Amino acid sequence: MSITIKTKYLGELRTESVHVKSGSQLITDAPLDNEGKGEAFSPTDLLTTSLATCMITVMGIAANQCKLRIDDLKCDVTKIMTTNPRKIAEVIIELNFAPNDFSKEQRQILQDAAYSCPVALSLHPDLKKTVSFNF
Repeated sequence: MSITIKTKYLGELRTESVHVKSGSQLITDAPLDNEGKGEAFSPTDLLTTSLATCMITVMGIAANQCKLRIDDLKCDVTKIMTTNPRKIAEVIIELNFAPNDFSKEQRQILQDAAYSCPVALSLHPDLKKTVSFNF
């Protein structure tokens, strides 16, 4: 196995991660409500972003296979935290598709793809995932 990501602590509750294959860099910062500066994605922001982007990616694969266009798909993500213990209680994902003429079957294919993405399947079932598909 080869290393996928290398991360180092920068101090002041910040980290820098490098995707080994591409060299892409990512900074995280603790949020304001948890002793950080809130100047970058927090680790929990990344988790919710991972869920949304994974859903979109897998829908993109399904769309390609069905010859559908979802190029103008946009997504809003809301993260709801609890305090005791501090964790993500709910992720609200709103998927907004450009005007289209998808059939009921095509919409179902895209929805099934989203719910079967690897991140969704990897998250604990207690994490509430509220997903809206606005076709």
